[in-house]
Amino acid sequence: MAVSATVVVAGAGLAGLAAAWELSRAGANVALLDAERRPGGMVVTERPGGPGEKDGFVVEGGPDGFLAAEPDIQELARDAGIGGRLVDQLASGSSLWTGRRLEPLAEGQAAALLGIQIPSDVGAQLAAPLQFGFRSFATGMLDLVEALVARLAPVFRPAQGVTGLAPATRGWRLSLNGGSTVEAEAVILALPAWAAARLVTGAGVPAARHLDDVIYYPSTTVSLAYRSDQLAAAPAGTGFVSAAEWGESGAAVRACSYSWLKYPGRAPRGHALIRAFVGPVDGDPAAAAHAELAGILGIRGSPLWSRAFTWPRGLPRYKPGHAGHVAAVRERLTRLAPLAIAGAGFDGAGVSACVKSGREAAREILHRLGQV
Repeated sequence: MAVSATVVVAGAGLAGLAAAWELSRAGANVALLDAERRPGGMVVTERPGGPGEKDGFVVEGGPDGFLAAEPDIQELARDAGIGGRLVDQLASGSSLWTGRRLEPLAEGQAAALLGIQIPSDVGAQLAAPLQFGFRSFATGMLDLVEALVARLAPVFRPAQGVTGLAPATRGWRLSLNGGSTVEAEAVILALPAWAAARLVTGAGVPAARHLDDVIYYPSTTVSLAYRSDQLAAAPAGTGFVSAAEWGESGAAVRACSYSWLKYPGRAPRGHALIRAFVGPVDGDPAAAAHAELAGILGIRGSPLWSRAFTWPRGLPRYKPGHAGHVAAVRERLTRLAPLAIAGAGFDGAGVSACVKSGREAAREILHRLGQV
């Protein structure tokens, strides 16, 4: 079966959703495809709404916020009608776990300690100067995804991953899993770098093979809920980073975020919600995280519940020369039918960077189609 669209956006993470939104607002005929049934990519928020042990908690499996100084994601939220759901960070400051005690960190000092241990968004939130601040959404980062998907529902096609890309008479022909095809005048690949590299190389751009040089590190986060009286005292700041040398000390927790103190509405009154960033462990990461946090934060008893999220290829890190490779590929794409790349694998891993990348890709495509 073959269908047609003016622009196909492959990938329904934040970059793809932002691109599709920009195209739709400009009046383009869009098809938004994703290999998964769930849109949002690494944005995962669980908000159990009915009676039960998790009622009243907001649990983030991916990024939980963004720098307030970054405008792109906030502009998109306002455009999508949910600007009123933006919320500010409540607490400030961070600590260093030395192995014996928590010590206050000077603003910016955490950045030197984080390296590639935890997601870049988290590193920024623990390390950035106070005056910048951070923001999120009232019931989690999924608020933005849901708002965009509600408006893009007529063009969203889940469980339709792109397996091939080839020139067509007017633009491109995309092969999809299951054997169907889509033809479009223009394409935006808002996909992980390794997937985009394969498709663009196969479409006749040999330089795109360098896009696969991006290394995606695994990421595991564990959220744990407690009663407030299980903690010896309420901790200060938004969280801590650990000074442990990973792979030698056997420590599991690389960093920790005090979710219930960081943003409003993350836990019901009288409860605490903690999110730990966990390195490779033998066995249950939640059990390992609780065992360490009990000693660090003076927690008594077992967690009320725990929830672990593991992303085997979650965190892109760029090798030297990455920006030059991306620029070279984009220059080569200007000589072909309209085709753009967007997302964390190219322009930065933060959520606002993904939104900016997607919207800029859409504007480039609209320019080339003569619609702006």
